[in-house]
Amino acid sequence: MKIQYCDDTDTIYIEFRADNIAETRGLDESTILEVDAEGNVCAITFEHASEQTDVEQLQVQGMVV
Repeated sequence: MKIQYCDDTDTIYIEFRADNIAETRGLDESTILEVDAEGNVCAITFEHASEQTDVEQLQVQGMVV
């Protein structure tokens, strides 16, 4: 899993798996879902992230190393 925040575009990108993307679905005007050929969620993008979340308080919990 990979989480990236780009402050220049105010975008959060969360990648759950690095599979080939078969379809990109717009859930609303600021949220994009990417799925593989079987319909499994591969990634989600939140545009205008600072308007939807508190990007300054990003926390990762339950991390398995």
